[in-house]
Amino acid sequence: MSISPPKWSDSGRTPPKDEEERLRELGYQPVLARRMGGFGNFAISFSVISILSGCMTLYGFGLGTGGPAVMLWGWLGVGLFVLCVGMALAEVTSAYPTSGALYYMADRLGGRKWGWYTGWLNLLGLLGAIAGIDYGCALFTGAFLNLQWGIEPTPGSTMIIFICILLLHATLNLFGVRLVSLLNSVSVWWHLGGVALIVGALAIVPSDHRSPGFVFGEFVNGTGWDNPVYVAAIGLLLAQYTFSGYDASAHLSEETSNASVAAAKGIVRSIWVSWIAGFALLAGLTFAIQDYAGTQDTATGVPPAQIFIDALGTGAATALLLVVIVAQLFCGNAEVAAASRMVFAFSRDNALPGSALWRRVSGRTQTPVPAVWLSVTFACLLAVPSLYSATAYGAVTAINVIGITPAYAIPIYLRLRAGDRFQPGPWSLGRWSKPIGWTAVVWVACVTVLFCLPQSNPVTVDSMNYASIALAAVLILATVWWFVARRSYGTPAAYGTAREQAEIAENIV
Repeated sequence: MSISPPKWSDSGRTPPKDEEERLRELGYQPVLARRMGGFGNFAISFSVISILSGCMTLYGFGLGTGGPAVMLWGWLGVGLFVLCVGMALAEVTSAYPTSGALYYMADRLGGRKWGWYTGWLNLLGLLGAIAGIDYGCALFTGAFLNLQWGIEPTPGSTMIIFICILLLHATLNLFGVRLVSLLNSVSVWWHLGGVALIVGALAIVPSDHRSPGFVFGEFVNGTGWDNPVYVAAIGLLLAQYTFSGYDASAHLSEETSNASVAAAKGIVRSIWVSWIAGFALLAGLTFAIQDYAGTQDTATGVPPAQIFIDALGTGAATALLLVVIVAQLFCGNAEVAAASRMVFAFSRDNALPGSALWRRVSGRTQTPVPAVWLSVTFACLLAVPSLYSATAYGAVTAINVIGITPAYAIPIYLRLRAGDRFQPGPWSLGRWSKPIGWTAVVWVACVTVLFCLPQSNPVTVDSMNYASIALAAVLILATVWWFVARRSYGTPAAYGTAREQAEIAENIV
């Protein structure tokens, strides 16, 4: 099926303004270093999406919730809808290129409460994403150590690896956005080269491959539910979980040259490039499955690692696992950058406890140093229950997806509701804005319900889907803090008063 592309514009109806001038018009004095180019902005969202993280981490989940057919066709279908969400969000980002991103857009288009709740959903989602990505990387690292040196992974050793990864990412982010941009640019080629290496090895080396009928038609139900439609719907979460985090381009817009265009393009490009490369990766893995049941029940705890072992041998499997781990490290580093900018922006508008600390910026690197440390510390605390419960990692993932996905739809919905009151930026969907926007809103509403449904039967403490509890907890927390901070919270109408200039200057240390 083919569709004609939307007629967006990169030039706009008026000459583009200086980005620093535009930021002042939106109410903020520039304090972050604008050292990231268009490719770097695309690279950070592509790195956060990280097909070598999401696809690999949840591949075992997909094997039992619909199997190959749902994984492959679901990836194609979900990717199309996510592209609609990304394009609609990119249009609003072009009009409001700030580090606050989603909550600032919602505040401007719908009012303070819309911005408040959007911000809390987005923030908890971003912090949950750091925990989910880096803990997943720790799990893969444990599998690598087991293959290479026979070290048996335990919850305690996994937590130690996880903390080391968080410290690494915090340290890298303290050096400034230029290093972050460089690492993300390397990450793009590492991901694409890694996918090509994995798919190529799995296509050439094994003597036996699954048939196309199996890869695109085999349905597997290991959930305990009888309804195949329900199982297939749950299976879509592999793709939907992977396709998250592309708002990173918006959060880094205050550090991006020509952000009104580059950030919007970064969102859209990161999605469609991931869409294509991710399909190739999933197909390559599935064609190479030698023992389906053995892959599901692998002693490594990582089904893709078992596919590598069965198809390529232990030595090659270890090498490919290392490729995946490095990609996950790139992903986590990019997510820390995005989350810390959200912490900085939300604190700049006095939305967080201790905002005066978290909005401080280093005068040397122009990096929000306290925000970086808060981001990794909170992510660490989110993963602590994994020491005691095997289901805790699933709960952390739930915090990520249930927070961040609805937050995407809110500014899109408010932009649609605003109608002609919305003034598009230089990157606009034009006449395609409404159909694409409403498609995005409806899709997010549907998938948010899917996130909250039980994924296995019977439902027990160990098998429960904690996404609904995570959503309720975020909303309750946001509501309680609203009554404490509502008098101080607010996005500025315009920057320029002497008091505001003095406050900004005090925060640069």
